[in-house]
Amino acid sequence: MFDLRPVLFVIGVLLAILAAAMLVPALVDLASGNPDWSVFVGSSAITLFVGVALAITSRGPTFNLGVRQAFLLTTLVWVTIAAFGALPFVFSELELNYTDAYFEAMSGITTTGSTVIVGLDRAPPGLLLWRSILQWLGGVGIIVMAIVILPMLRVGGMQLFRMESTDTSEKALPRVAQIAAGIGFIYAGLTLACIIAYAAAGMPWFDALAHAMTTVATGGFSTSDLSVGKYGLAGVDYVATVFMVLSGLPFVLYLRAVRGQPGVLWRDSQVRWFLAVVAIAIATMTLYLAVHRAEEIGLAEALRLAAFNVVSVVTGTGYATSDWGLWGSFAVGAMFFLMFVGGCAGSTTCGIKIFRFQVLYATAEAQMKKLLHPHGVFIAYYNRKPIPPGVSESVMSFFFLFVICFAALAMALGLMGLDFITAVSGAATAIANVGPGLGPVIGPAGTFAPLPDGAKWLLAFGMLIGRLELFTVLILLAPGFWKD
Repeated sequence: MFDLRPVLFVIGVLLAILAAAMLVPALVDLASGNPDWSVFVGSSAITLFVGVALAITSRGPTFNLGVRQAFLLTTLVWVTIAAFGALPFVFSELELNYTDAYFEAMSGITTTGSTVIVGLDRAPPGLLLWRSILQWLGGVGIIVMAIVILPMLRVGGMQLFRMESTDTSEKALPRVAQIAAGIGFIYAGLTLACIIAYAAAGMPWFDALAHAMTTVATGGFSTSDLSVGKYGLAGVDYVATVFMVLSGLPFVLYLRAVRGQPGVLWRDSQVRWFLAVVAIAIATMTLYLAVHRAEEIGLAEALRLAAFNVVSVVTGTGYATSDWGLWGSFAVGAMFFLMFVGGCAGSTTCGIKIFRFQVLYATAEAQMKKLLHPHGVFIAYYNRKPIPPGVSESVMSFFFLFVICFAALAMALGLMGLDFITAVSGAATAIANVGPGLGPVIGPAGTFAPLPDGAKWLLAFGMLIGRLELFTVLILLAPGFWKD
């Protein structure tokens, strides 16, 4: 059996950080005179005690993290943080049962954005802020994991982004720790800029803070049941749209841009593909709305609605200004498929990710040329570099596993009594970490509260495997993983 002490030590340290984060909403509630401040203090004390106990009992003279330990750590971190992040929801005046609380916390830390809470407009400010903090921490966590951990584990083609495999001149910074710190500063700076932009657009400062954290994390938690549609301000919609797009780009490229390579973003083919997909989807949806709802809205309003909601779905943010489930069958179908697209690797977005579509396209193109010219040699390229065979195999395996997991999750939800639309869209929105599904129950205007507890646990598991790129979690279920 491999040594679990490094895994438990890291989890203990992260729980201590989570405990410190719980004191922020406690101070907010205390300043506003809300008695729920004691909820966060108590939850922080429990979390800190467990975290410190794990760190003290697991520390050792050496700290070596192997590949199997990294797989286990990656999964356990998200599971554990959601477990303790749920405590304030259980003890608060909302009085959620633990199933609902864990669902909400897992939705937050995985930046999915699905919610079981009804009456957000009347919820304590500390609790609203805690939901945003969970998503903000999950957003920066997934960036660091995608850049540092997943490439090392060779998961789903992520080995394309291994820092150590590139030339020194191409590295944003020489050490992984420095890269993570630099990305943290970029992430915080983008959040601050988003806060200021929201406030300038007419959003109250507290709401601007909460929404900026979930916008940059592409999480989608809001302070209102009406989401961003509560404000009805064009400026707010455009600010959200811009920052959702910015958050869908690779943060490591931002780091290289601020260090003297401003053109690096546009030179990256993944960025160009992502922006092209978003632009085509917005243009198509704008035209559709302008034609089919010409009596209700003009072209400018159609562009505003299309841009905001398309970007929200593609990036997996999950905000809504309108119930696009009522736009017609074409819009619903298009939004359903856009759920799976996602943004760039190394961003806060969810879904399959653009680079995998690029690898799949390049591989298929090379194969078709091979069919036409059997004796020719054709090589698939990504970003003007040959794609290693292992990457193509990993990406195709990811697509296969993604489809299998989606189908299995949808059928399991159907067995629990959910109707077809709710089961299929629920599975899609969970595994793609988007937030709202389709239909009257879990659509943009609904919540996941009416679902049975078993369905919520299944969806929470779907959020976890979707956020951690499938293999990272599912490999723990293989008997061979636990053998020496």
